[in-house]
Amino acid sequence: MSGPSLSRWSAAFVGLALIWLLIGIAPASAQQTSRLTRYLEQVPVAEIFPGADRLGPVEGTPPAVAAYAGDNLLGYVLLNSDVVTSTGYSGKPIHVLVGVSKTGEIVGARMVDHSEPIVLIGIPDRRIQEFIQGYIGFNVLQMGPRARPAVDIVAGATVTVVVIGETMTRAALRVLRSRGDAPAVEEQAGPERALDMTREGTRTWEELLGDGSVRRLLLTVGQVNEDFAASDERAARRPERGEVDDVFIDLYVAPVTPPVIGRSLLGEQAYAELMDRLGENQHAIMVMGQGRYSFRGSGFVRGGLFDRIELIQDEAAIRFRDRDYVRRGDVAAEGAPGFPEIGLFVAPASEAFNAAEPWRLQLLVQREIGALERTFLTYDVAYDLPKEHLVALPPPEPAPPPAAEGLTQAELDEPLWVRMWEDKLVAIGVLIASLTILSGVFFFQDILAKHPIATERIRTGFLLFTLVWLGWYSNAQLSVVNILTLTNSLITDFSWDYFLMDPLLFILWAAVAASLLFWARGAFCGWLCPFGALQEFVNRIARFFKVPQITVPWGLHERLWAIKYLIFLGLFGLSVYSLAWAERLAEVEPFKTAIILKFAREWPFVVYALTLLAASMFIERFFCRYLCPLGAALAIPARLRMFDWLKRHRECGSPCQRCAVECPVSSIHPNGQINVNECISCLHCQTLYWDDQRCPHMIQLRLKRERAQAISSPGGPPKRAATTAEGTQA
Repeated sequence: MSGPSLSRWSAAFVGLALIWLLIGIAPASAQQTSRLTRYLEQVPVAEIFPGADRLGPVEGTPPAVAAYAGDNLLGYVLLNSDVVTSTGYSGKPIHVLVGVSKTGEIVGARMVDHSEPIVLIGIPDRRIQEFIQGYIGFNVLQMGPRARPAVDIVAGATVTVVVIGETMTRAALRVLRSRGDAPAVEEQAGPERALDMTREGTRTWEELLGDGSVRRLLLTVGQVNEDFAASDERAARRPERGEVDDVFIDLYVAPVTPPVIGRSLLGEQAYAELMDRLGENQHAIMVMGQGRYSFRGSGFVRGGLFDRIELIQDEAAIRFRDRDYVRRGDVAAEGAPGFPEIGLFVAPASEAFNAAEPWRLQLLVQREIGALERTFLTYDVAYDLPKEHLVALPPPEPAPPPAAEGLTQAELDEPLWVRMWEDKLVAIGVLIASLTILSGVFFFQDILAKHPIATERIRTGFLLFTLVWLGWYSNAQLSVVNILTLTNSLITDFSWDYFLMDPLLFILWAAVAASLLFWARGAFCGWLCPFGALQEFVNRIARFFKVPQITVPWGLHERLWAIKYLIFLGLFGLSVYSLAWAERLAEVEPFKTAIILKFAREWPFVVYALTLLAASMFIERFFCRYLCPLGAALAIPARLRMFDWLKRHRECGSPCQRCAVECPVSSIHPNGQINVNECISCLHCQTLYWDDQRCPHMIQLRLKRERAQAISSPGGPPKRAATTAEGTQA
């Protein structure tokens, strides 16, 4: 790229960066207050609070506005996302204005903003608004947040409407309590019991079932068919196939924080690892299932929610995300059956779940009643921890109210992402150490490349680390969806909190952004992409078994490069119009299937991922070469790189073609030029560059050096001449 052109690109890049920075550092509190005010300006007062003729200013903690009829205070209007966490399936808040009377009755509500893909794609907004209207008249003080009005769940938007309904009631309760206008709601006393963490020993599976430590929900096909038939006549016309006594789902649930239960179900080592992971007052539950119905469902994707199970305790309804979930292979307790599905779920610290108090796990069972419609039933597994796992607490000593309130408020005000970083300090250290090692490899590549065997071993080891630890274990697989989400947030309502939720992804993105200026996209694509590493290992195995390799003709190969850029530009353009649609179509990346979910997904996605891996057996890194939109997205800003690290000889390309022939991704043009937009920085060409046994240029230099040494050595030239003469005579 020429100097003037580079300057223009740099100026544009710096300008955009400054704009993004200014957006990002806007005061969060000001954004929150203005958000509530802005939404109130969009909705008539009578729609949110009928009977009110005016609203007061935004005030208090949590923020809300008072609704008046003349001088008479009727209640409050609040924004659910200002009071409680209202993150939906999209990973972004769902904003609902709620009017609640002083007596606890919801008098008005309206969804004013959201980013839910399932709603944006095909479900009319009016369906969601109708669901919300079903909460009008619901009294949160008399019925509590665990009860729900008789409203139908919107088929296809289960997670969205559940989030809306529960955040409306929880937010209303908190505002009423904070204003002191809810005499029916009293501050709960501190817990009277706690887990007995001193207990020793383990129990068999039968003993755990016998004393109630593990609870069971068994549903047969006949029972589920009867329940659906009673709830919806359309569901009765589509019964679950099978015998009435066939197992629909056999579900077992238990908390694993209590030591006896945890050691029995997990084993000593796994239980110790779990306790090291859990924060103070944080708990985990284990869910085990078998039968034809999966408790995991289709929502357990990166950034998404499990859409079939929900943990409920008092006011809190906890929906688990993929980061809260660890897949287990078996149950350690003696005599336990083999379960095809075992999940370990950690309740987020922000939800203050207490395993010592009663709770219930709610299972959502869905059935299709039309081409695009579904209906739902819920079944509860009630759980109350057996007394032998508990210890009574003495009555708490009175504490100075300001100090106690200040401590509680500080804990409540702490951003969730802070705890996420604290919980992953070890993983953060491992990632930073690996990035430091990789930086050393690139900075000292000239020294390393002179030792091809060492280079190959280091690269193989690092790729193995990337695939196993970074990908399959830590789920730190970058995606083009991250870029689309960031771009969308920059032009809408930017907040660092969502991007800081996953510290490994945040650090990885920061490192990749910096590496683009030094080494283009090769540092990520060639070393830090788990799916890229998987493709490379698949190709190595194929070569080991003598699978024939396909060499794509250069003319065709060069044109196929453009496909991934067209895919990225299409996704980027679509994301401006509809981020939800772009996220759906971003499934062109098999990363979620092969890395995040480890192929535990619906068969079309698995077949697609396996097809790409099969293609990589014959064409190394087939997906990276021609289809990867993330690689294309990284290649565009990589044009601004400031250094050229890859060395070339004058003979490269003319006449020598060895590097071009041996390049794993064919990123070297026939004229010897390396296309950094396609290069994965594997350093293979650099090991050839320094190799005086394989590189023609280096071979010539070596031969000249050897001749010079022979001439300078005593008796060297005559001996060589005699040998030559003898050879000629022969």
